[in-house]
Amino acid sequence: MSTDSIDTVKQHWAGFDLGGTKMLAKIFDSEYQTLGRKRRKTKGHSGVESGLERIAQTIHQALEEANLTPDMLAGIGVGCPGPLDLKKGVIFEAPNLGWYDAPVKEVLEKEFGCPVVICNDVDAGVFGEYRFGAAKDSTSSMGIFPGTGIGGGAVYRGQLVQGSKSSCMEIGHTKVLPSGPECGCGQHGCLEVFASRLAISAGAAQAAYRGDAPKLRELAGTDLSDIRSGILAAAVQGGDESVKKIILRAAKYIGIAAGNMVHTFSPEVIVLGGGLIEAMPDLIVPAVAEATRENVMPTFKDSFKVVAAQLGDDSTVLGAAAWAQKVIQESPSLRIETKV
Repeated sequence: MSTDSIDTVKQHWAGFDLGGTKMLAKIFDSEYQTLGRKRRKTKGHSGVESGLERIAQTIHQALEEANLTPDMLAGIGVGCPGPLDLKKGVIFEAPNLGWYDAPVKEVLEKEFGCPVVICNDVDAGVFGEYRFGAAKDSTSSMGIFPGTGIGGGAVYRGQLVQGSKSSCMEIGHTKVLPSGPECGCGQHGCLEVFASRLAISAGAAQAAYRGDAPKLRELAGTDLSDIRSGILAAAVQGGDESVKKIILRAAKYIGIAAGNMVHTFSPEVIVLGGGLIEAMPDLIVPAVAEATRENVMPTFKDSFKVVAAQLGDDSTVLGAAAWAQKVIQESPSLRIETKV
């Protein structure tokens, strides 16, 4: 059956979130109601070939839960980490997985017989919030997602802001203090150095070691790997003012970077997402909003709002599927001839 036009059978979309530790597949109907879901550990250390097989298996399992077969899929969207070749659908490098030159699009199209569209995982998350969440119906929106690093993405008039072949909006590597410490990227003074969850946890671990964060020391000690978003939130709630100050300082740096983006892009909505924001929205979101307004021209101070993401773990799978639908329906040449 030719898919020159998407028929009544092929009204289902798959969204996939490829993370460093977990992968999540969801199957949606045409109204984006969830029909099937499968979450598994990524096990990226097993290599590219095994990892791509695991992705395919996870999508198959989500399809089985939805009582659907692969020929009923109109397309698959995959949110991926790392530098990407968007046209060829290749992950150039995913350091957290140990993957290089992973042909995601080629493998999944061969397996499922439908078009596959990949995009940056944060781009997918921001597009999900634009379509279904905190930035719904906005003309322009951007997302800032602090985690191990800091990811960014933007949507303008329904389109993801992307480079000609790859993603962009690497807000974590915008410079907020050129004379600052060296970043993992090799530059100095990047936003990630001051405001990633990893940077906040490192500062908090030092405070605990000095005896300035007794609640944090009680909960997690001084081991950086144990100081995650929920622990930081519990330490603040437990009265660790030093940890609160570290988080608010990070929020100010996020506001500096966001202010630069307001001047450049003029978003209506700035969405803050990720586990750190989910753990402490009432602390971080107002602080970033205030800092952003302190760093923009008077004309722009009331031109935007800063909000917490609403979709949680679903933002990437929803956004990846919805972006794939948009790209495929606007580009008939991407559709694949299949036989049923």
